Amino acid sequence: MKIRTGFGYDVHQLREGLPFWLGGIQVPHTHGALGHSDADVLIHVICDALLGAANLRDIGFHFPDTDPQYKGIDSKRLLAEVVRLLCEKNYQISNIDSTICLEAPKVNPHIPEMQRVLAEVMGIAEEDISIKATTTEKLGFVGRREGVAAYASVLIMQQ
Repeated sequence: MKIRTGFGYDVHQLREGLPFWLGGIQVPHTHGALGHSDADVLIHVICDALLGAANLRDIGFHFPDTDPQYKGIDSKRLLAEVVRLLCEKNYQISNIDSTICLEAPKVNPHIPEMQRVLAEVMGIAEEDISIKATTTEKLGFVGRREGVAAYASVLIMQQ
């Protein structure tokens, strides 16, 4: 059995009046993330971590922001495609550990729904998806509420 780890990091600007997609769900807030797709920073870091673990490059390689077909796309579709690419190489997702850095809104009440949605998209158990949230104690672009950042680490296995 081959075991591999992957790591992902992403940031998006926050802008007033945009929908805020996070972990596959729309979170009520006055500001949303700006991006070519729906700008779901959590899904993007999970995609990058999974792709990296399987040595399949990164999310920008597979879904470039210069390609109009990805304009406004639901990031759950990108995640489903990443999982398909992993399956082609006989990889299974063992677990995901992620952290969202955001001053507001509070993420904690939304975590169970995010886990449910992400588990459904990836075909894995909710208990295999850890989502944590933190602030930056008002420091940096996250602390000034200018953006959102996320990190993810994954473990995949190949039979």
